[in-house]
Amino acid sequence: MATNQHMVIISLDSLGYRDLNEHRDSLPTLDKLMKTGTWVKSVTGIYPTLTYPSHTTIITGQYPSVHGIVNNTKIQPERRSPDWYWYQKDVKSTTLYDLARQKGMKTAAFLWPVTAGSKINYNLAEIFPNRIWTNQVMVSLKASSPMFLLEMNHKYGKLRNGIKQPQLDEFITACAVDTLENKKPNLTMIHLVDMDSMRHCYGVRSDEAMDALHRLDKHVEQIIDATKKAGTFDDTNFVILGDHYQINVNKMIHLNTLFAKKDWLKPRDDQTFGKDWSAMAKTCDGSTYIYTKNFDHINELRDLVEHVEGVEKVYTKDETAKRGADPECTLMVEAKAGYYFTDESNRPTVVEKVDPATLGQSDRYNGVHGYDPEKTDYQTTLLFNGPAVNKNTTVAKADLVDEAPTFAKLLGLSFDEGLPGTCIEDVLQK
Repeated sequence: MATNQHMVIISLDSLGYRDLNEHRDSLPTLDKLMKTGTWVKSVTGIYPTLTYPSHTTIITGQYPSVHGIVNNTKIQPERRSPDWYWYQKDVKSTTLYDLARQKGMKTAAFLWPVTAGSKINYNLAEIFPNRIWTNQVMVSLKASSPMFLLEMNHKYGKLRNGIKQPQLDEFITACAVDTLENKKPNLTMIHLVDMDSMRHCYGVRSDEAMDALHRLDKHVEQIIDATKKAGTFDDTNFVILGDHYQINVNKMIHLNTLFAKKDWLKPRDDQTFGKDWSAMAKTCDGSTYIYTKNFDHINELRDLVEHVEGVEKVYTKDETAKRGADPECTLMVEAKAGYYFTDESNRPTVVEKVDPATLGQSDRYNGVHGYDPEKTDYQTTLLFNGPAVNKNTTVAKADLVDEAPTFAKLLGLSFDEGLPGTCIEDVLQK
């Protein structure tokens, strides 16, 4: 196949197979891409189905156990707002954007997770201040391409309102459009989060989430139009993807509150706990890791957790590693649909209904992800369109680890290390 020198990857956070299958008639841009390109209908994610591990898999082709981004946030139980895996230095595998740079290609990224501090040419990194002595400008300048960030803020900063949606996606789309028109990068990665935010707050099939889906369809159109203005459209392969789906919830499971009752950790009023713990839960929302240190009660721990309301399955350390999740955990726990985990250590009960009045606050949701990617009706999806892509084609299913080798082949690149996935050959013109 002939390769092309431009690729635009647009991640519509929490886009699911159901979204396109049920709503394509009201999504003119995405529907046209499906008709004139290839739709990989059902894509099975990685475990846990969280944004940062998933986006790192999308761009490395490796499972979290290999690339190292095993969660959104780091293990910092003493902090109410722990650090996220913002920085590329935590990624242990080769990325698509580094492969492109090594071949002399220009790269751009807009809120693509885990790219802070990278060598991407034009980078607006996803990061936010979680220390009282810093602010958004300071952390963004350190994490991004500083002069590029200042230029984009000067031009389009008026569009944003902090990190609130849908204004943030408006800002990011404007920056991406400007960059595609004026910088013409070879590889552009764009992460739009409007729908994911609305699903967390209002529910998976809520009117607010569906309104966001229609806004995203218009953003995709704006981005495609930018390549037409730049004169690169005919040489650009487009990828529209989801990283995970979501599931509606109404109950929380506070395993650290349970562990506090066993004196395995010492709870604090702000729901944190000190470093002198022997067993702790680290939430992935729809699932949770359990870590232990100097701990001799593994069987008791597992039995205790298995009998908690809302727990669907408990995986051993070896089983967790085989699933591609963190091999350093002691156990991994899957919630039933409708339940999710928090890290809170000092709640009145271990299982608690979500108070509607608290929705929008930290750890209070109407919809979440992080579950086992094999859960029913929980698959994400993937679209390809461009000069090297088959027209009017559907592929029944693929895995998230298949995406990076497919992107690489479209760009004429290859990963030196062995990957667990394979190129989705039915996407490519022969």
